[in-house]
Amino acid sequence: MFEAIAFYLFAALTIVMFTITVMTSQALYALTAMAAGMIFISAFFFILGADFLGAIQIIVYTGAVMAIYAFGMMFFDTTRNVIEKRSNPRFVVVLGALAAVLVVFIVLAPIVTTNLNANYPIDLAVGNSQAIGMVLFTKYLVPFELAAVMLLVAMIAGIVLAGKKMDKSLTLMTEEDIALMHDSFTHEATQEEAH
Repeated sequence: MFEAIAFYLFAALTIVMFTITVMTSQALYALTAMAAGMIFISAFFFILGADFLGAIQIIVYTGAVMAIYAFGMMFFDTTRNVIEKRSNPRFVVVLGALAAVLVVFIVLAPIVTTNLNANYPIDLAVGNSQAIGMVLFTKYLVPFELAAVMLLVAMIAGIVLAGKKMDKSLTLMTEEDIALMHDSFTHEATQEEAH
């Protein structure tokens, strides 16, 4: 009974948070709602008894990924409105329909298939964290290390790219200076589109 109530509660909260993420026009509200939604997703892992995955969900997604999103949002001018160009709306509809079919297929495939066997079944004598650690550091050690190196390279590249754009601070500028800078950026963008 407790699991069902907790599941429906966290499901509703997760849907509300990700709806706010998608529907709001404010970047800070979107980031905050996304972080809350990811924390609510971790509750599902805790309900299922996968404590390690729940903690990883909070640490990695809510902590690290949201920090990267916030770091990236610092480099975008969120004060101006973004005008989307939809040259072909049918293409968007077709992609949406294909995505819906793919989601239905992913959800129904385990239900229809009867011969699902786990490659690494969990031993009841070993805890959840130990079982994941044994698989991660034996069979998947090289991909794990490669992912760490790729994240390190991406972090260094982000710092290098960000350093090139840090010559002006929007918080120290007046409204007139921001408007002038915005006008110069839009003028440069229209000239690039013309070429």
